[in-house]
Amino acid sequence: MKLNVQSRELTGKKVKQLRRQDIIPAVIYGKHTEKAILISCNKNDFLRLFKKAGHSTPITIEWDWIDQLVLIHEIQVDPVTDFLSHIDFLAVSRDEKVTADIPVVIVWESNIEKLWEWKIQLLKDTLEVEAYPQDLPREIKVDISVIQKMSDVIFVKDLDVWSKAEIVEDKEQPIITVMSFTEEVEEVPAVEWEAAWTAWVAAAAPTDEKKEWEKK
Repeated sequence: MKLNVQSRELTGKKVKQLRRQDIIPAVIYGKHTEKAILISCNKNDFLRLFKKAGHSTPITIEWDWIDQLVLIHEIQVDPVTDFLSHIDFLAVSRDEKVTADIPVVIVWESNIEKLWEWKIQLLKDTLEVEAYPQDLPREIKVDISVIQKMSDVIFVKDLDVWSKAEIVEDKEQPIITVMSFTEEVEEVPAVEWEAAWTAWVAAAAPTDEKKEWEKK
């Protein structure tokens, strides 16, 4: 996947001029670049790409002399306006493994929830995975249909990740448990990137933000 960008000279508080035009300030950094590269990109172009790529699909950044493979490292959203504010891209190489936090997604259903006494508890919504950039999975699916009784637990070691990628967290760590509706345990919500981005895409063009972001 490719994203067209432009070089950027505006920094600090001045970047709000870009956001008014639906242009998002961004930066490329990492050991595969001599120094941080200041860029900007069209907001809607990025959102369309992100809905397809997610955090773990490598993207080729192209502009003038720039031709760099990157991962989306961090996305900043203004906490007041919910507008996309800044993007950090991590420069990577196809020949070198990287680690990335991959969203955990629950699939199928468990019969135990149909009793209306128990519910599935997701203990962690991302897992750290190591692979070459082009081999990183977009998500890790957890099939909860195997949960049949309250004592059932799904551990990290039970998850299926294809052979070119490896979960580098404790394999004995539980990822799915069962809890009673009466238990006072706060559930960690699963990552819902698409829903969040749909809301941002539908938002009107940015106005002056009440909180101004400084460039990293």
